[in-house]
Amino acid sequence: MKDLISILNARKEALKLGGGPDKIKKHKSKGKLTAWERVEYLLDEGRDYLEVGMFAGDGMYEEEGGCPNGGVVVVIGYVRERMCVIVSNDATVKAGAWFPISGKKNLRAQEIAMENHLPIIYLVDSAGVYLPMQDEIFPDKEHFGRIFRNNARMSSMGIPQISAIMGSCVAGGAYLPIMSDYAYIVQDSGSVFLAGPYLVKSSIGENVDAETLGGASTHSVISGVTDNRFPTDEACLDAIKDVIDKMGGFARAGFNRKTSRPPAVSPEKAGELLPQDRTSPYNMHAILDTLADEGSLEEYKAEYGKTLICATARIDGWAVGIVANQREIVKARKPGGGTELQMGGVIYSDSADKAARFIMNCNQQRIPLVFLQDVTGFMVGSRSEQGGIIKDGAKMVNAMANSVVPKFTFIIGNSYGAGNYAMCGKAYDPRLIYAWPSAQMAVMSGASAGKTLLQIREAALKSKGVQLTEEEKAELLNEIDRKYSEQLSPYYAAARLWVDGIIDPAETRKVISMGIEAADHAPITERYNVGVIQT
Repeated sequence: MKDLISILNARKEALKLGGGPDKIKKHKSKGKLTAWERVEYLLDEGRDYLEVGMFAGDGMYEEEGGCPNGGVVVVIGYVRERMCVIVSNDATVKAGAWFPISGKKNLRAQEIAMENHLPIIYLVDSAGVYLPMQDEIFPDKEHFGRIFRNNARMSSMGIPQISAIMGSCVAGGAYLPIMSDYAYIVQDSGSVFLAGPYLVKSSIGENVDAETLGGASTHSVISGVTDNRFPTDEACLDAIKDVIDKMGGFARAGFNRKTSRPPAVSPEKAGELLPQDRTSPYNMHAILDTLADEGSLEEYKAEYGKTLICATARIDGWAVGIVANQREIVKARKPGGGTELQMGGVIYSDSADKAARFIMNCNQQRIPLVFLQDVTGFMVGSRSEQGGIIKDGAKMVNAMANSVVPKFTFIIGNSYGAGNYAMCGKAYDPRLIYAWPSAQMAVMSGASAGKTLLQIREAALKSKGVQLTEEEKAELLNEIDRKYSEQLSPYYAAARLWVDGIIDPAETRKVISMGIEAADHAPITERYNVGVIQT
């Protein structure tokens, strides 16, 4: 784990360089702060913050020159003691142009602001849609246009939006700052227009320079499109701080919090508790001892459905309900007498039944839910099928999917198949979802997938009259395993925003605490209704 964390930290530092030292130097020669410098200038000094989507685009679009960090920095942090979402375009990456993953990351930032009723600050410095890939970012429901729909929806919800035009702001992208509550602009470096000088010349034959067309003077003095202009990035960011500083109060969800106590075991020890061999058993209670405030954990039905641990606890003072996969092999009592061994990391009928009831209790009591995934899936085989594993699994999924309390998910080890779904994978709207560097995510484990895929390929070739030798089979299996292993990586998942990022296990408490604090900004107005439960 120490090696994995070291790799993680090195990759995070590299991402902070955006387009690289040369691009940063050129950017700063224009008198502009970098995307990260702008974020750091806004944030309250010494306060924790969360980065979202830090590995977006990692290893993608290599034929296009890459798109590190998705070309945009997104953080949840404190500005003048108020929690906000900050979105800062990185103009050192393709002039801040929007790749498909950039659009997805911006939408994720807006989703977080909308779910948690957090003010959102846009620091705009972007050339607009990356034209060579316009078909993958422009027309669909979750593409570029959804950004402006969300601007309008947030406005109607009363969620404050503040924009600063600190560089280019072109074409459809011009609507983002102008649909915000405040639209500021930096003199000489900021510009906003539906069509730039070249397009104006080619479209209507007019010769006009960028400043006259859409600079700070034009829009602050003549058109009234922007509210105020500022001489520097810093002056513009100071004005944003002043706006945040004057905002009024808001209703709270009212999640229960008491004085925080440290856990029984240091969070720094969390990563050391996982065995190096991911198939080896371990006791999940040891991990919980690094997360829960000491003495606060109370297990629900501890002697029943033991492959899932369900417990209420406090994390940094916040009351939480925890659903975690137990990785030890456990003994289960059978009706009528006798016992059976149950494999750790597998969800059985009794554990699914227990979890469904526990999730319902947490919704009834307005307790946020935390899911810790190290799951290989549901139990299979004739005995489980005849015992109704599908019906019990459906009950758990139903209870979880309809939850109205905020959910937070951490993938600490395996996350395979329907186990990912039942334990609140990305498809089930966790407020935040992060992976440890030890995570693996796929429809099934690498070993199972490799053999299955080999059988499929072998059958396809056999139907064409091709018979593989044992040597060719081994070579093909190695190639399948290599490709599948790459897709299992947490970095593969984070690049595609299947998770919000990869964290040092010691940061898990911080993510949960800040996540619940964010969620507390949004009162729960929806009634918990699970619909039809399979019995």
